[in-house]
Order: sequence, then C-alpha cells, then structure tokens
Amino acid sequence: MADPRGFLKTTQRETANRRPVSVRIMDWKEVYEKRDSAVVKTQAGRCMDCGVPFCHHGCPLGNLIPEWNDLTWRGEGQNAIERLHATNNFPEFTGRLCPAPCESSCVLGINQPAVTIKEIEVSIIDEAFDKDWVKPHAPERLTGKTVAVVGSGPAGLAAAQQLTRAGHTVAVFERDDKIGGLLRYGIPDFKMEKHHIDRRLAQMEAEGTRFRAGVNIGVDITWEELRSRYDAVLIATGASKPRDINIPGRELDGVHFAMEYLVPANRVVAGETVTNQILADGKNVIILGGGDTGADCLGTATRQGAISVTTLAIGKQPPSERTADQPWPTMPNLFEVASAHEEFGERSYLASTVEFVGENGKVTGVKVAETEFVNGKRLPKPGTERILPADLVLLALGFTGVEGDEIADQSEIQLDERGNVKRESNWATNADGVFVAGDAGRGQSLIVWAIAEGRSAAAAIDEYLEGTSELPRPVKTTDRPISI
Repeated sequence: MADPRGFLKTTQRETANRRPVSVRIMDWKEVYEKRDSAVVKTQAGRCMDCGVPFCHHGCPLGNLIPEWNDLTWRGEGQNAIERLHATNNFPEFTGRLCPAPCESSCVLGINQPAVTIKEIEVSIIDEAFDKDWVKPHAPERLTGKTVAVVGSGPAGLAAAQQLTRAGHTVAVFERDDKIGGLLRYGIPDFKMEKHHIDRRLAQMEAEGTRFRAGVNIGVDITWEELRSRYDAVLIATGASKPRDINIPGRELDGVHFAMEYLVPANRVVAGETVTNQILADGKNVIILGGGDTGADCLGTATRQGAISVTTLAIGKQPPSERTADQPWPTMPNLFEVASAHEEFGERSYLASTVEFVGENGKVTGVKVAETEFVNGKRLPKPGTERILPADLVLLALGFTGVEGDEIADQSEIQLDERGNVKRESNWATNADGVFVAGDAGRGQSLIVWAIAEGRSAAAAIDEYLEGTSELPRPVKTTDRPISI
C-alpha cells in the first residue's frame, strides 16, 4: 500500500493551483498550472488501501485506484500508467472532465477530505505522455471481421480501441470534419486543450483504427447501407438533442441553444473561420441551466468580453456539505465553484424563467420570477416577476436523446420512451449485429460512463463476432451504482 501513516501525517487535500483569473481569462489555455510531482506523491500517500475500496464502487470503470496511488507514491510512474490503462483507455480525458464519483466514495472522505484521485490520475497520464511511455498496441492477428463505430466521442473511441486491439478492422465515422465529438467541439479549451485528443488519436491510428471524418450516417450513407457493409455496427452518437423551453418570446433573435454557441467558439479557438458566429462581447448574457454546460458557456462568454453574465437555476442552491439524505458513499449534489464561476458572473437560484422579452424581433431581457413549490411542482411565484437585461440568452438545459429521425426511419432499430436507442443487457439493439453504447443508449451522463460502456459494448461485439471474448466488461447496461 501507499504510506501506511500518510493519511495521518497529511490531512490536508491539495490540488494543482489555477492560474490567476486576470491572466487566464485573456487566453483559452487550460486553467490549471503544472502539477507539482512532490505534492502529487504526498497526496497519493494519503490513500489507505482500504480493505473494501469503495472508490472502485464509485467508478463505473472499476479503476484500480489504490494500486496506482501506491505506485505513484513509490515513484513508479511506468507501472502506474500500466495499471491505469488496464481499466481506462483515456485517463487524460476523465482526469480533466469527470466529476470524480470515486472521490465521493473514498473511505478517507468519511472524516477527512478525500484523496485527490482525479488529480493523481491526470498526473500519471500526463507524465506518461511526456516521457513517451504511451505506445501503440497493435493486434497480434487480424480476425478478418469489420466493425463500424458511429460517433467519435469517448464511448465510440473506447470501443474502437478495444475492438482494434482484439484484431478486428474498425472504422470510426464522425459527421464533423474532425474526430472527437463533443470532446473536440463541445468542451472549451480552458477545460481541455485539444492536443490531448490528437495524441491519443495518433496512438489509435498506429494501432490500426481507421477514422472517417465528415461522414454523416443517415445522410451520406444510410443506416441500412452501413450495416450491409460491416459485420457489426456500434451506435455511439451521443444524446445531443437539446432540451428546449416553451415560453413566450422563444422565437426572438438572440436566444440560442448552448451548443449553437459553444461549437463555433471552439472552432474559432482551433483557428477556423466561422461566419455569423454568436459572440458575447459587449453583451449582457443570461444562461439558463446551472450545470457543466452552463459553466462552459460562462467561461466562454467571459473570454469573449461579455459585459455581464447571469446564470439562472430553477431549483434551490445545493448545500456546501453532505446532507443526511445523501450519505457517504453516494455522490452528493453539492454547491461547487468551477473555474468559470470564480472568474466572472452571477448565479441566481430559485429563478423561474417566465418570458423572453424583446424589441424589433431581438431579445432585450428575460422575465423571471421566484420559484415556489406547489404540490411538488416548481412554479413561478405570482407578484415576484422582474426583467433582467439580456442581449444573448443561452439554453443549457440538458439533452433529451439522439438527434435526427434517420435511425428509426432507415432501419428497424427501435428507440425507447426517452428518445434513446433501445438496447438489451448485452448492448444489442433489436437489429441483428447493431449495438449501442454511451449516451445514445443511456441518455446524457458522465464521460466515465461513456468509456465504461464503450469498453463493455466492445466485449459484446467481440463475442458476437468470435463466439467468445477476452475483452473486459466494466459494466452491464442495467448497472446503476448508488453514486450516480
């Protein structure tokens, strides 16, 4: 185990420092400073190597957390990345973007700040890339079987890498012009710079995975045609249909879905030219939705030079500490201050949006009222209405299912009542040889779930093609840990 007295000697939780606000809002680079290896080692030494490591339960991937904590504390970086990669294809993504349910399940967290698991994870993979320890793992033999993976987000990429290493010939289809899905165009660079994606794709290409960007399945190739060309198909398109709000003034110019704003912004940061880009500079911005997507909009608007940004949430402000109905080791809903929140803007809770107001077809304000609870429903309280000035309104209200009707129209594949692709316990759809993983089947969820499902679906596809499979299965479709 790591230092047996580490959690007694070091009781303080310490993570990497964020760059000064006045500096980081002037660029699009990641907000965190370079991690101090000595601090990471000390923090890894706080891990108690519990007899029952509940961090395993909190992590859908089943990451071998006590093992690579111990190896990090001992300075055995190459062994640490080997154990980390044994369960997680892309720790450079999860280490930056996952909300870390493993830390909520950390036994030390019962009476001390939890081990900095996420920080240790990203430190391990960053060191591995810096020291050229991440090598391609090409298959020893080819099976002659072909698999099409539709979607190049974390679920699709994880499945593709597993299937390629099993010896199948895998092609990943992506409708955008570059591979990466929302990792590339949905996540701002201040949370994850895109060179992390590019160097992982280089490894996958060296292993034999083929990438087909700019191909929209259902438009450029029908779903039936795709199935006829490949021995198996995996749907990993995500659940990117945005949730709308039906109130007066929705049609006004200046009211946009979050992704209509974030995707072009990320393209510009990548050096592309975007016509008619939605910009926040010199504007009063209102964001509906207090989740991660809303915070991404906030950080982007700040860097574009917004005059003001107000984030509206219809519910109550979450507590700062666990409440009795969210005991350890569940993942509690807590009030968090993301990097974007400490940079700029205001957050307003119990704010019900009543109407978008405007002049000459353009939005000029948002009418809000206090939220009151009536028979379990959240409703605007009469007599509390007020208008907030707004030149740009961004809807970050989550997602409701897969986009487009092509899947159902062009194939026998069924959707469930939530608009996601219906699946069985072995990740299969009702169509022979067609499987689904990630948000496309699960609904909007965490990146760690996407990778876990991609790995498990890969094992199911491998078994479908070969009769048996030695690929790991982190989760089943019915798994729902108490931390989620």
